[in-house]
Amino acid sequence: MRKTLYLKFVLAYFIFGVFSFIVVNTFVPNMTKEHLIREKAENLYAEATFIAGTYASGLYASETDLETVKMQMDALSVYMQSTIRIINPSGRLVLDTNMPLNVEEVVMIEDFDPTVTYGSYYIVDDFFGSFESDMLTVLAPITYNYKVRGYVVIHCDMNDIQQSCNSLLNISYISLVVLLLLSLIILIFFTEIVYIPLRKITHATEQYAAGNMHYEFQVESEDEIGYLAACLNYMASQIAGAEDDQKKFVANVSHDFRSPLTSIRGYLEAMLDGTVPPEMYQKYLEIVLNETERLTKLTNSLLTLNNLNTKGMLLDQTDFDINRIIRSTAASFEGTCRKKTMAIELILTGDEMYVHADMDKIQQVLYNLIDNAIKFSHHDSVIKIETSLKKNKLFVSVKDTGIGIPKDDLKLIWNRFYKSDLSRGKDKRGTGLGLSIVKEILNSHGENINVISTEGVGTEFIFSLALAAENEEED
Repeated sequence: MRKTLYLKFVLAYFIFGVFSFIVVNTFVPNMTKEHLIREKAENLYAEATFIAGTYASGLYASETDLETVKMQMDALSVYMQSTIRIINPSGRLVLDTNMPLNVEEVVMIEDFDPTVTYGSYYIVDDFFGSFESDMLTVLAPITYNYKVRGYVVIHCDMNDIQQSCNSLLNISYISLVVLLLLSLIILIFFTEIVYIPLRKITHATEQYAAGNMHYEFQVESEDEIGYLAACLNYMASQIAGAEDDQKKFVANVSHDFRSPLTSIRGYLEAMLDGTVPPEMYQKYLEIVLNETERLTKLTNSLLTLNNLNTKGMLLDQTDFDINRIIRSTAASFEGTCRKKTMAIELILTGDEMYVHADMDKIQQVLYNLIDNAIKFSHHDSVIKIETSLKKNKLFVSVKDTGIGIPKDDLKLIWNRFYKSDLSRGKDKRGTGLGLSIVKEILNSHGENINVISTEGVGTEFIFSLALAAENEEED
C-alpha cells in the first residue's frame, strides 16, 4: 500500500462518475423518449376513438352539422395541444383544427393510406408530407352503418415531446450529480475511517521494522482497524519489553559471571606474585573453588531455563509418591540445617500421596524452594513443608520464618536474576534464577504457584499438582 490505495479509490470514484454519465447519455434519452411517445400515443388514441364514436359519427349520421363539430374539435385541440383532423378514406380533408372551415375548397392528402399504422396505433413522421417536421399521429376509424366513413387523425408535434423529454433528462442529470456528490461522502468517510488509520499503521510498522519498538501511535476507532492498531501497539510494547529484558538479562549474566571470575583471577594472581604466602594457599584455593561452584551453578541454571523455555518441551510425566520426594529432598539439606541449627517440619497428607507430573522437575522445584527458605531464615528457626487436598488437587506449601519479601518486590521475584535489597545481604552465592526455574517448571505442567510474605515475619510458597488417577478415585 505504498501511497496507491487512496489514489486507486479516487480513480475508481471518477471512473464510476464517467461511466454513470455515459450510461445516462446512451440509454436514458431513448428510453425516456420512447416512454413519452407511447404514453402520449395512448392518450391521443383514446381521445381519437372517443371522438370517432361521438362527434364524428354524429356528423356522418347527419345528427349534427360540420360547424358544430368544428367548434368542438377546436376546443379539444386547444385542450390537448394537438391538431385534430377528419379525413375521408379517399384522402380528402374534411376538417382541420389548424384551418378555417371552407366547404368549397377541396384539400387532399396525397397518397393517404389508412393502413400506415398497421401493427401499431401510432406513427412518427411528416404524415404523407403534410407537415414540415415529424409528428406523432394516431388514427381512429369513423364507422356508420357498419362502414368506415372516414378517420379521426390527431397529430402532436414531436418538438413538444422532445421538450418534455429534455425536462425529464435534466432531472435525471441533476439526480445523477446529486448522487455523485452524496457518494463523495463515502470517499470522505473512507479517508477518515480507513485510509488515515491505515497510513498511521503503515508508518508504525515501518518504525518497528527499523527497530524503533518504542514508537507509539493512536487510532481513535472501536472497529477492526482500531483493534488492529491496539494489537500492533501491544505487540510492539511486548517486543520492546522483551528487548529491555534481554538487555537486562545480558547485563545480569555478565555481572554474575564477571564477579566470581574477577575474584578467582585476583586470588590466583596474588598467589603467583607472592602476595599470598604459601601457608594461606589452602584458604584461598577453597575460596576459588567456591567461586567455580558458583559459576557452575549459574551455568546449569541458565541451561535449565533455556530448556524450559524451548517451545514444545516434553515432560516425562508419571505417577509418583510426592511424600517420598518431599522426604528425600528435605533430607538432602540435613548438613546445611545442622550448621544453622535449623529444623524442617513435615506435615504430609497420608503415608503415600501419588501425583501425576515430571518427578525430576518437581523435585527441582522443591529443592529450590527449600534452599531459598534456608538461605533467608534465621538460626534456630523451623521450616514447615505441608501438603493438603482441595478439589482434586494437591497443594504443597513451603513456609519459613525468615526475613520475608517486601510488598513491592512480590511481583518481581519471578524475574530472572532478580534479587531484592534484603536478599542481597543474605544470599551472596545466589544466582537469582531459582524462582524463575520454579515458575517455568510449574507453568509447563499447567499448574500455579503463589507466594504469601510479610517483611520480617516470613514467606510461604504454595504450588499445586495434579493427583494421580488412583488418588482421585479414593478422594
